Formats: sequence, C-alpha cells, structure tokens
Amino acid sequence: MSVKRVYVEKKAPFAVRAQELKEEIGSYLGIDAVTGVRVLIRYDIENLSETAYQQALGTVFSEPPVDDLYENDLPKNPGDSVFSVEFLPGQFDQRADSAVQCVKLLSEEEDPVIRTATTYVLAGSLTDADVQKIKDHCINPVDSREASSDIPETLITEFEEPEDVRIFDGFSAMAEGELKELYGSLNLAMTFRDFQHIQNYFREEERRDPSMTEIRVLDTYWSDHCRHTTFQTELKNVTFENGDFREVLENTYNRYINDRTEILKGRKDKFVCLMDLALMAMRKLKKEGKLEDQEESDEINACSIVVPVKVDGVEEEWLVNFKNETHNHPTEIEPFGGAATCLGGAIRDPLSGRTYVYQAMRVTGAADPTRPLSETMKGKLPQKKLVTGAAHGYSSYGNQIGLATGYVKEIYHPDYAAKRMEIGAVMGAAPRRAVIRETSDPGDIIILLGGRTGRDGCGGATGSSKVHTEESIETCGAEVQKGNPPTERKIQRLFRREEVSRLIKKCNDFGAGGVSVAIGELADGLVVQLDKVPKKYAGLDGTEIAISESQERMAVVVDPKDVDRFLEFAAEENLEAVPVAEVTEEKRLVLVWRGKKIVDLSRAFLDTNGAHQETDVVVESPKKADSYFAEKKKTEDLKDTWMDMLGDLNVCSQKGLVEMFDGSIGAGSVLMPYGGKYQMTETQSMVAKLPVAQGKTDVVTMMSYGFDPYLSSWSPYHGAVYAVVDSVAKIAAGGGDISKIRMTYQEYFQRMTENPKTWGQPFSALLGAYDAQLGFGLPSIGGKDSMSGSFNDIHVPPTLVSFAVDVATDKNMITPELKKAGNVLVYFPVTRNEEDLPDYEELKTMYGDFFSDVEAGRIQSAYALGARGIAEAVSKMSFGNRLGVKLSVENLDSAELFAPEYGALIAEVRPEDAGHLKAAGRVIGEVTADGTLSYGDTKVALQEAVLAWTRPLEKVFPSVSGQEQPAVDTPVYSTDKIYVCRHKVAKPRVFIPVFPGTNCEYDSARAFERAGADVTVKVMKNQSASDIRESVEAFEKAIGGSQIVMFPGGFSAGDEPEGSAKFFATMFRNAKMKEAIEKLLNERDGLMLGICNGFQALIKLGLVPYGEIRQQTPDSPTLTMNTVGRHISKMVYLKVVTNKSPWLQGTELGGVYCNPASHGEGRFVAGKEWIDKLFANGQVATQYVDADGNLAQDETWNVNGSYAAIEGITSPDGRILGKMAHSERIGESVAINIYGNQDMKIFESGVRYFK
Repeated sequence: MSVKRVYVEKKAPFAVRAQELKEEIGSYLGIDAVTGVRVLIRYDIENLSETAYQQALGTVFSEPPVDDLYENDLPKNPGDSVFSVEFLPGQFDQRADSAVQCVKLLSEEEDPVIRTATTYVLAGSLTDADVQKIKDHCINPVDSREASSDIPETLITEFEEPEDVRIFDGFSAMAEGELKELYGSLNLAMTFRDFQHIQNYFREEERRDPSMTEIRVLDTYWSDHCRHTTFQTELKNVTFENGDFREVLENTYNRYINDRTEILKGRKDKFVCLMDLALMAMRKLKKEGKLEDQEESDEINACSIVVPVKVDGVEEEWLVNFKNETHNHPTEIEPFGGAATCLGGAIRDPLSGRTYVYQAMRVTGAADPTRPLSETMKGKLPQKKLVTGAAHGYSSYGNQIGLATGYVKEIYHPDYAAKRMEIGAVMGAAPRRAVIRETSDPGDIIILLGGRTGRDGCGGATGSSKVHTEESIETCGAEVQKGNPPTERKIQRLFRREEVSRLIKKCNDFGAGGVSVAIGELADGLVVQLDKVPKKYAGLDGTEIAISESQERMAVVVDPKDVDRFLEFAAEENLEAVPVAEVTEEKRLVLVWRGKKIVDLSRAFLDTNGAHQETDVVVESPKKADSYFAEKKKTEDLKDTWMDMLGDLNVCSQKGLVEMFDGSIGAGSVLMPYGGKYQMTETQSMVAKLPVAQGKTDVVTMMSYGFDPYLSSWSPYHGAVYAVVDSVAKIAAGGGDISKIRMTYQEYFQRMTENPKTWGQPFSALLGAYDAQLGFGLPSIGGKDSMSGSFNDIHVPPTLVSFAVDVATDKNMITPELKKAGNVLVYFPVTRNEEDLPDYEELKTMYGDFFSDVEAGRIQSAYALGARGIAEAVSKMSFGNRLGVKLSVENLDSAELFAPEYGALIAEVRPEDAGHLKAAGRVIGEVTADGTLSYGDTKVALQEAVLAWTRPLEKVFPSVSGQEQPAVDTPVYSTDKIYVCRHKVAKPRVFIPVFPGTNCEYDSARAFERAGADVTVKVMKNQSASDIRESVEAFEKAIGGSQIVMFPGGFSAGDEPEGSAKFFATMFRNAKMKEAIEKLLNERDGLMLGICNGFQALIKLGLVPYGEIRQQTPDSPTLTMNTVGRHISKMVYLKVVTNKSPWLQGTELGGVYCNPASHGEGRFVAGKEWIDKLFANGQVATQYVDADGNLAQDETWNVNGSYAAIEGITSPDGRILGKMAHSERIGESVAINIYGNQDMKIFESGVRYFK
C-alpha cells in the first residue's frame, strides 16, 4: 500500500488536550462513565520517499521527548471507543499544509500528499448514546466530519473536468410564475424584485439570456454584505408612536431632515435611508469645517485621517486608518474559522489602503456561556463552545500574524443566543508619502496576490446576508473559511516596503465577493482571465473561481511598466503573484473562462445595486417607567450587593479570555490589558505608539468602545447616545483630548421584515448617534452594518457599538490602577435631563477641563464609570496594586454606589492637587493601604472581592489549570570564567531569518540596531524546489557574514504540524545550514539567541542545552504546551540566576526583570537529572518569580507550568541563549501600567561581547 499512516500522541504528563476533554465530558456533557481519554494526531502520507519518511518521523511528525509515535495502527484496550475527525474536503488544513512544507525542507525534490485527522480514544462503560454525544461535542458539521478508520488506497484526488457554465435559456422571456420557480430553486440572497430587475436588463439591454455565473456574481455584488442593501432601502413614511420620548425622537428626526435638506439641496439621487442618516452628521460637521483631517480619496478601504507626526524631531504627514468588521454569521456556525477570518478581514481593509496594521480590539456578544448544555436551542451550537471556539480562532489569527490585541471584551445578554456578535476593530498607519492614490487607466494591469482560490470560499457574502435557521449549521459549510495568517503576514511585509507601496495605484482586498467584486470594483472597465487565477486544486468551474472569497488575497492595479518589478518584490516576500486582468476603455465587467465570456455586464447595471427597495418606518417610544436609569430599590445589605455586582458576567474578570491574545507584539503597546504590580486592573481603552520603522515618536493612538445591550434594549435611541458618550469618556479617562476624536460605528440588528417596527430599531439608534455626534461636534467617519441578527423568532438586542479613536502623545497617557495610599478620589458626575439624556456642553467642558488637569500632571489614575457605577470602578482600580478604598458616607449617597453613570469619571488625585483641579468634581473617598473596600460600616476585603470577581467565568475561560510545580531549591550560579570573544569586530552583524509564520523580526531587528549592530533580515522562500535551494544558499551566505544569529519569535508554519518551531528546526537541519552554524560557533566565536519561537527552534535543534545541532532523544529537555492548555500573554517577572552567559552581562545577578510573555508552548520540561545538571553548570539563565520576587510555583506567575520555573537556558559555554519572554518588546512608554525593570540589556550585551 502506498499510503502510510502515523499516529502521534502526547505522553501522559503533557497530554493537556486529553485532560481537558475528559474534564469537559464529565462536567459539561454529564457523562461520568468515561474513565480515560486519549487524543492522537493521525497523518496519512503518500508520495514520500522512505528516506524522507524515516527522517520526518522524529522531526516533523513527532517530538521524542513529549510524543509517542505509532505506525499503521494505535494501541488500544478491548472495549475502547475510537473515532477520528477530519476537515471537510476543501477546508484549509493548516496542519497538513505545514507538514507538507516541513517535509519538503528535508528534501526539496519531495512532493508529498498529507492528510490529517484527530483521533479520540475513550475508555469506560459508554453507551452508544454517550459516544454519540461526545462525537457531537467534538465534530462541528460545518467544517468537519467523522473520518473513516480505513487507510485509503490513495490520497490523490482525481478532479473531473468541470462542465461549461450553464446558460438560463428562455430566462428573458419567462412569465412571472416560471421566473419565481427558478428564483426559488437557486437559493439566492437577492429579492425576487432584484431577480425581475435582472430579467428586465437582459431582455431590454443585453437581448440575451444570462449565465449561471452572471446570476451568482450579481447575487454577490448586490448582497447586503457587499452593498449594504438594507441600509440603502428608501424609507418613505416615518411615523413616531405616542409615548414618553416621542418628542425627543421626533425633534432629532426633524433636525436631521432640516440638515439634509440644506446639505443636499434637492439632489434627486439622494433619499432618506439608514445609510443617509448614518452619514449625515459627518457631512454636516464636515461642512462646518470640523473634519479637516479626513483623507480625501476614491479608495474607501477604511476610515483614514491625516496626522502630523514628529519622527526624531522632524514633522511628516502620516495616514492613520481604523476599521471595524463583523463576522457574526460565520462565527455562529463555525466559531474558530468565523472569528479568525473576522480579524483577517478587518486587517485587510487598512492593509489594502497600504497602511501597516499594528493593533486590534475585539468586542463580542454572547448569551450566558456558563449555562448547562441541556439549555442549548435546537440548531445551535452551545454557547460555551461558541465563545471558546471563537476566542481561539480570533486569537490564533492575531497571534500568528503578529498583531497586538490591545483590548478584549465579551458582552453577555440572553438575546445574543439568536446570533453571536463578533467584532474586530483595527488600527493601521503609514507615512503619507508611501501611499499613492491614482485612478485605474485603460491598459493598467491587475495583479492577484497571496492565497489561492478554493471552493471553501463560495457564498461568504450571500451567506452572511441570509436569515439564520435551524438548518444553517448543516448547510452553510462552504460559506466559512479557515484563515491562513502566515500568508497575510507576508502581504503585510510586502506592503510595508515603501518601494512596493508606491507602485500600487489602487488596491482592493478579496473580501466576501471574491474575484468578481475585489477586481470588479477596481475599474469601470475590466477583462478578467479566470484561467490565470491560482487555484488550490483542479475541478473548479468558472462560477466558483469568480465568486470564491479568500482571506489572504489582494488585487492591485499597477502600471504595465511596473508589473515585472512588482512580481519580483512579491517573490522576495515568498508570495505568489499573477497578472489576471486588464483595465479597458469600455465600461463593462467581462470574465473569461476557457476562452469564453461567462460574465459580460455593463458597469451601469452593476451599479444599480439591484431593484430600488422601499419601506415605511414606525419608531416606538420607550417607556419612562421602564427607564434603564430609574433609581433602583435600596438594598439592605450593601456587601451582598457589592459581591453580586463583582460576580455579574458583564463586570467580572475576563482575564482567562484576554490573556489568549498577544498584547505586546510590535513593542508599541503603551498599555497592557491588565495593569498594576499584580496585573489585575483592566484598562478601558487600547493605546499604541505609531509603528515607525526607524526613529522615535511620541505620537500614540487610542481606541475605546461604548455599548450596553440592556440600555439599548430599553431604548435604541438612548443606547446609541450613551454608546457614544461611553466611548468618548474612556478616551478622556485615558488622558486623551476628546476634541480630536473620530468615530466609527458597528450596527447589528434583527433581520428587517415588512413590519415597519423592525426598521424603527436601527432608525431610532441612528437618530441617537446623530444627536450625540452633533452634541459633541465629533463625527463618525465609518462603520459597518450587519442586519441579520435573527434566529427563527428571537433577535439580537438592538446594537450600535461606538468605537472612538484619538491621536495623542504618550506623555499624557494615564492608567486606571490606584497608585498610592493617601491619595483622594474625585468624582466627576454627569447631569441627565428629564429625557434621561446628557448635557453635551457640560460634558465637553468637563472633559476639556479634565484634559487640562491631565496635562498639568494632577491626575494619577482615572476610570470612566459604566453600568454598575462607582462601586465597580473603584473595585477594579484597586485590584492592580492591592490598594484599598474608603468611600465617604457624607459625600456619597449609597444609591450612587451601583447606579449606571455613563460619561462620569473617577480620578485619583494627590491631596495637595485636589483643590486645584480645573474640572468640577467632588471628593468621595481616599486610597488606603489596608486592602479593604469600605463604605461606612460596609467592608469588603480585597481578597474576597477578587475571588468574587475572578470566579464566574473561570470554568469557561480558565486562567490557570490548577497544576503547581513542586518547590525546588535553586541557588544562583556565579562565576568569573565567562567566555571571551577572540574575534573582535567594531560593529557586529546579526542575521535574522524569517520563515512563514515568523512575526517578531521587526522588533528583534530594532532591538539589535538600537544596541549598535548591523542587521540582515532574509525571508525564507519555499514556493518551489528552486526557491528552497536559493534560500538555503542565501541563508548560508548570510550566516557566514555574521557574528550573531538570532531566531526570532512567531509561529513558524503556524506552530504546525502539532508542535512549535518544527519548520524552523527542519530548515536548520539541512547539511549546509548545519555546517554554517558550526563554523559560526566553532571558528568565529559567534553568538546565537532565540526568543519564544526561536527558543523552541534552538531546543529542538539541540543548540540548547547541548551547544550543537543534534537529534532529540526521549530524555532531551524541551518546550511543550502550557499547562493551562492555551496561548498565554501577560507580563512575567524573571530572576537572573547565572552570570555565565555573555548575553547576561548587562543584568544584575539575582535581579528581577519584567518582560512580556506570549506563547502557547513555553513549558520547559526535563528530567530531574537534566535539571540538576543545568543548574550545576550555570545553564539556567532565568526563572519565573512572582510579583514579590519569590520563585513561582503556580501558573499565575510560572505562566506555562515550567519545571523548576525555568524561563531560559543556555548552551554549556553560555554563548547560545534561549528564552521565552520577549526581551525585545521594550521601549519608551511601552507597558506603562506594568511595574518593574523591563530592560535586561540582552542585545547590548551581545554587541558588547565582540568589542
């Protein structure tokens, strides 16, 4: 048999996923009969030589220290239940793809076919029903299926030649009944009126019948996802029902009508619609001269403003982009892929605008994930599976592409059971000189760049525009893709090069519409050659190629003379790029497949966006008696109320969720998500330095969000008002100048029906946002609408999320954790009128005065109040540094403690500054050192408050696994025999290799350049066998010309196949590479450094602890999965315990430092004999300690559960250092809410070694 089968299983101490699944089966599924669970990775392999196969067994497919490997079959006991799960055909399998890439490195002539599956072995007296329940838990039919246990005869798929595209003969002449029958059979997203519109066009203008491709392209082009057809529906008659707030609603509407009449001055092509209302405040403020920083461009890739930035004291213009994106429908049916591609899609928008995306925010909505499985609705995935799968998906994509996620919040409301909310918002920036905006001219060439086309991308736009039903989960598989972040990272690298970005006249990303929309939008006239589009596999017909979306593709317009240069640049970044289309004079979209035109449509018809849609609107008035702000009944027991508040799902800690997301990559995160010495005070906005490639700047961007589903459910109007107020208040509390804020909104509502009251919800919300924008004088310059939040008869809460963006300076940033006992707390309240609305002028004055106090240094910390008022704010402020709070009974009524107070602020102020504040507030308490939250006789110990706050979501998003490492006596190692370099150079050269998935090369290069080294960065290319050979030669030469080789962090090949840094390590096992490294170390006294993924590569190669490249043995030290079973990102405290290494000469022996950790496989494991040997030889470089400097045993500080709390080790002579925490991610104004010395001077020490 030509197909070989291999099973790989984690050894028992490292079988984290198996342990987790056993726990889930017992506690969540309620099946107590399971006595054991095993999880194995199954590889089926074909077309691989025996030599390469044998090499791959212990390097690519398994890792001897932590894995057991079985060939052909797996050992099992009689009575065990066994089943395997594989992706559906056509779904991207990153593990299989990475395995193929790794094997090709062993021998570039190999061309293997590999398929993977996950095999589960269940022990215990299980019934058939039990096994089926476990299978249902493990298999999502949208993207996976149960795999056969038989070894196939072959893995090679024979694809049939697709038939010609169907022509709908007689379409133009069909009677209405026949047309309706055809419409019903095609399962289209468009309306029947749209379908009639198409018939009229082909009958009257084209005088022919359409092709299947033309119908599908139009369905995609006109989908709500691509063309916002719901938001573009004309609203003919707007009626306001009688009620307590009718006058407020009607007055805002009349103001809008008056404003649009003046601004549009009778333009016949403009009509009242949701889109018009969403944009009108921006138009009005722009006309008033309050939007002069907006970039004017035909390209609408993202919100874009022009910002003056000083880099090394020289002012230059920068473009700052921001964008929000939702993937509600895809995430609801396939959480991992849907959420991953939500972020991928958000990134692509500013990226297509040629800005470098450097920070992301994630705001999501779900029903209660702590509810039992039995409460799951038919046709739905359980909420726990949704929230955890989506978190893994989004974080996996962001962590791999190398994007700092600066803020994460999940909002809980029962109505999100209708459909999940998944929002990603991103920030991007670039020097303005690097971005060229030009029109597409006839003869220009369109190049398709990045990922290949597959069947898995069909239906993304139309699918997300359809109503969700019980059957969706069974039928929508083709509408959800798996992302491939390493490919998008390559595009980021390419576009960040100024010599490349200046060649691009225009660009569009391949979002939900595929070729037809992405290329179709770039010019009015186009001829696209579909046969040139790179495909994942054969057998795709013209329609599939035309409409299949891709997560990692771009279409760029370049001048014909620049095509070859652009293709060369793409090849340098290991990207596939192909010219596929030409811009034409004739304004038609023409798609050619197999020599035939299968689409030939006029631009004018495409731009109609379908039949004109009309509806009426009835706006309901909320009831004053039900007001969200109505004073709550006073509680008898304030302590119980306080503890209940801290345990509320929308108040409690989400640390276990947040720490899944890399918050530090880019070395520009001004704030970490949780701050204070103990990292327990959550921030309210994300702040990052602009991503300047060279030089320094003090310019930062801030982003915050505002939204409360309970407030919006009472009144969509008030909900939108206070969403804006809250987002603005959070910027103010963080030290921002609110007068410069720009906003973008996310609208998410139930599916609109013929009932005018359904239209009243978004209309009312947009009126509220309109009022708030004009009240503040701050425009929203972008947004995204999602109008399909319905499942049968239940609907999402009316949702308008406000994202506020501000450009500020780092010196003004303040953090929310309390700083010092003895300081006082000052409360800045909000005045609400009879209509429960704020006084905008009063707010603007307060925020302006508050900013003056910030600039004057009078504010030590601050917090914007929210749904649970003062008590929530002071509690969270106190947790980070374990400082107490004593609130004044005289100055604060108990009714104010828990009252919602959106827009209000609390600030910590030195006593001597309290009387000099410009902002008008009142002192309500003081900061204490007694570790207690107190109000009169009510006292809550911080310890019990923290427990109440951290407990609610711990079983959903665990922050620890509960494993503790035994205490080990580990004295520091001191020696005066430190290796001395015999080959001195004035300025050492550092070589940094970049592999698919590497994402820390920018930070690493900057750290070495700052230390005085020259740096060479080279990309590993593997598109072909010749690419691999060229890369080996280039790397060999670069190593030969360097004194230092650094392996940077990232996720080489996505940390696949099932293990970190395998791709990285496999490359350096190449004979030429191995020889080059040996010469570096043995002939030139060279140094090597590996951080995170680089450490993983060093240890798998044997360079640490052995000091040479060698095969791992079953007892070799290694790094494996964190005990908590997921990626973890937080700042860690490290103690230096040796002075033997040249890399550590700038540290203090026994000193404690604070560095960001961000990894999924950082757990150092080794036998006792090895650990004793490493300590005895001074090879243990650093250990994890707690916030007080004590050796860390539990996972709060020994974050990955490393044996003996080991964070870093060296080679025997100390010249090779591997460590997990990112010492390169430091800088001025980075992680300012974290305490401790962040600079270990590792890079300076490495450079100084050669001098």
